[in-house]
Amino acid sequence: METKWLEDFVSLAETRSFSRSAQLRHVTQPAFSRRIQALEAWAGIDLVDRSSYPTRLTPAGETFHAQALEVLDALQAARNLMRSHQVAGQDMIEFAVPHTLAFTFFPHWITGINRDLRPHFGALKTRLTALNVHDAVLRLTEGGCDLLIAYHHASQPLQINAERYEMLSLGHETLAPYAKADAEGRPLFTLPGRPGQAVPFLGFASGAYMARLVEVILKQSATPPALEPIYETDMAEGLKAMALEGHGLAFLPHSSVRRELRARRLVPAAPAGQLSLTMEVRIYRERPQAARHVKPAVQALWSFLGAPGQP
Repeated sequence: METKWLEDFVSLAETRSFSRSAQLRHVTQPAFSRRIQALEAWAGIDLVDRSSYPTRLTPAGETFHAQALEVLDALQAARNLMRSHQVAGQDMIEFAVPHTLAFTFFPHWITGINRDLRPHFGALKTRLTALNVHDAVLRLTEGGCDLLIAYHHASQPLQINAERYEMLSLGHETLAPYAKADAEGRPLFTLPGRPGQAVPFLGFASGAYMARLVEVILKQSATPPALEPIYETDMAEGLKAMALEGHGLAFLPHSSVRRELRARRLVPAAPAGQLSLTMEVRIYRERPQAARHVKPAVQALWSFLGAPGQP
């Protein structure tokens, strides 16, 4: 039995909707349903009454819900207790960062931060854990990191309690389509494409945060592009590698293709300002009044980022 099954079940008990809970848990509805079924198989009894709408728990499910809450609370308390015993590494800032930002945004960003903070605090010591968006958010809410950096778009807001966690904006990023350049510097594939001719599409895996943003872009297009999905992955670096080999067109954050654009190895695959979307890059932390312990290095960094004139 996995603890994420308990978290899924608690979410379902609260929302009474498989589709809503799947969205909140950042997984597809079929995957969410399979996890609930796996929990029921482990428990040996039906926990959810699927014949009603909105969804409701069976009597056994109501009993199990109370037990699940106790188990999750106990696990969180145990984790917090262990972290309170941690002596070494109190000057180490722990980041949870989605894969795309870990490869592209973070290295450049932390270089600038170190340059500006070094005269006052010395070089920052950082530990980065790269995860998918869902697991990165969980890492913050479960107390497994000091700071979370993630993309934000109004159409796909992260489910983070603003009363417990505070946020600062670090800048903006554009998501747009790119393709390999031919000998004349033109894209091998373009959008919206030609009538009757589908464009080979390199896409983010279904359910990934970036996949949902690409869906927003495509739905807003005046002329829906004809795309033929030929490859999926949840990592932008994987899509970029395939695009560089000429396999198809991919929507990628600008920071991930900055070098390739300068070298003309990749080029925009749509007219400027079309079929693109601007995201915000945000950093989150637990509010000091809610946290068991605030590391001095984290507080110094947060104060610097929140100072007037900082990005």
